[in-house]
Amino acid sequence: MLMSHEMKPSAGFLSLPRELQLNILSFLSCRDILRCTSVSKALRQTYMSSSELQYIVELSGQRLLHVPSTDNVSIPVSKRLQLLRDKAHAWFKVDSHSFETVSLPKNMHSDEKFVADGHIYLWDQEDDMAAIVPILPKPLQKTVKRSWSPGTLLSVPDSDNLDVFMDPAQNLIAIAYSVADATLESNDETLYIDLGALDRDGIHPQAAGRTLFFPVLPASKDKCFVTESAKLKGFGRHIALRRSFAYPFEEMWQLDIWDWQHSTTSNSVLSGTNFKPNLIDFCFLGNNRLLVVAGHLKLYSIEDMSQTPQLLACFLMPVLYLNFQCFLPMDHINSSPQLQAQQAMYTSDPKNQLLCITTGGSRTFIISTRIFFNLKGIAAATPVPWERWGPSNTRIFELSGDFKVHVSGNRVLQALISTSASGDVEYTLHILDFSPLAVTNRRGLGRVVKEPSTIPEFDEWTGRPAKSLITSLPYVEVILDRRFGSAESELADVWVDKDRIYLLNTKFDHEVVGSAHYAIEYNELEVIDV
Repeated sequence: MLMSHEMKPSAGFLSLPRELQLNILSFLSCRDILRCTSVSKALRQTYMSSSELQYIVELSGQRLLHVPSTDNVSIPVSKRLQLLRDKAHAWFKVDSHSFETVSLPKNMHSDEKFVADGHIYLWDQEDDMAAIVPILPKPLQKTVKRSWSPGTLLSVPDSDNLDVFMDPAQNLIAIAYSVADATLESNDETLYIDLGALDRDGIHPQAAGRTLFFPVLPASKDKCFVTESAKLKGFGRHIALRRSFAYPFEEMWQLDIWDWQHSTTSNSVLSGTNFKPNLIDFCFLGNNRLLVVAGHLKLYSIEDMSQTPQLLACFLMPVLYLNFQCFLPMDHINSSPQLQAQQAMYTSDPKNQLLCITTGGSRTFIISTRIFFNLKGIAAATPVPWERWGPSNTRIFELSGDFKVHVSGNRVLQALISTSASGDVEYTLHILDFSPLAVTNRRGLGRVVKEPSTIPEFDEWTGRPAKSLITSLPYVEVILDRRFGSAESELADVWVDKDRIYLLNTKFDHEVVGSAHYAIEYNELEVIDV
C-alpha cells in the first residue's frame, strides 16, 4: 500500500500529455532536468526525443545563454542544437594551417592593441595616433574603420592622453587625458574623459555629456598628485579609470566609476595603497559587479552609482604577487536594438565564465566566475580563505618565458614558447575548454585533465619550499600541430572569441636607400576561423 502511494505522483505526471510534460520540464534547471529524466525509462525517452530539453541542457553545459531572435527568421530547435554541438566539437579539430591575413597600419608602433567585437584597435601613445580596423567582417555585421593622425584624437591645449578605450559594440571611444596647470607651483593636474562616437566626430548620442569629470582627490594641501599610470575600461553603461600615484615605498591608487549614459560626474570611487610595484587591476562582472585585483580579490556591487561601491566579498589569494593583470572579456547582452540584431543564437553566461589573472612572474590563474555570484554564507567583513574557495574553482599554470594567454567564455588560448632546431623562438598554441560538456563534445579528441595539479610555493626570503598550491578545475586540452614564429616573423600577441583565433605577428623587412640598410617592422593579423 505504501509503494502504491509513493508511485502515484510519478504515474500522475506520466499520464499527462507529452506536450505538457515537456512544458513543465522546460522550466527546470539543467541539473533538475537530468535528475528528473533519469528516474524512469519513460522520462528518459521523453528527454531523448525532445530537442527543446536537450538544447536547454546543452546551453547550460557549455555555459551559454540563449539569445531570443529579434527578426522573423526562426531556426528550428533541432537545428540550433546540432549547430551548437558541432561548433563545440569544431574547437577540438581546429585547422591552424587554414587562415586569412589582415594588414594593419604600417606607420604605427602601438603601445596598446586589442581585439573585440570583430575589430582590432591600436593606440600609439608616444606619437598620439590610433586606429580601429574591422577583421574580415561577416554579412550584416556593423563595422567601423577609422584612424586618427597626431593631434586629432583630442584637441585640448596642454593635454596629455593617458589611455584610450574603444567599444565597437556601442560605437564608443573614450579618451582619458590630463591637463597640467603650469601656473601652479605644485604642478597639479586635472583629469577628464572625453566621450565620442567611433564612426564620426562629435559626442556619443547616448552619452550624458561630452566630458566626464573627476571628483577631488583625497589629498592634503601639502601633497601633489601626479598620475604615473592609468587604465581605462568599460562595459555597458559603466566606464572606470584606475590611476596610480607614486610615493616613497608605496603607491596610492584610485578607481573612479561612471554611469556614462546618465551622469558626467562620479560618486562611485575606490582608493587604496600598495607597496611598489604592486599595480592593481580590475574588471567588470556583468552590469552591476566589479572585481578589484589588488593583492587579493575584492568584489563590489556598483548597482547604485550614487554611492561608494559596496563590498560584497573578499577572496584571499594564496600568496601576494606583483603586477597583477586580469582579463575577462564580456559579451554585451541587450544593450541596444542594433546590437541585438547582430547577436548570434547564444552568448556567454557572465555567471559562468573564466577570469584570467597573470602575475609579474610566470603564474597564470584561471578562475571560474561562479564563485563571485554564489555568495551564500559569505560575509563581506570576513575574507574568504584561499583553501575555501580556490582549489576547486581554479586551475593554476606555471608558464615559462614570454608566454601569451587570452580567454573567452569557458575557453583559454595559450601560446607557449619553445626553441626550434634552428634556434629560432617559436610558439605552440594550446586550446583549453573548461565547460562541463567539453568531455562529451570533444568526441574522443584532445586530452581530458581531471586530476589536481600541484605547484610548489617558495618562501620569498629563504627560497625554501613553503607549501604547495593544489588546484583541480577540470578541462580538455588540444594542442595545434603548427608552430608559430620564425626569423622573419615574431608572435606578438593572441586573442580568442567564440568564433575565431587571432594571432598578431610582427614582421621584419629591409629597405635599402643608397648605401644604407634600414630594418622595417610592421604587424599583420592572422585569423583562424573555427
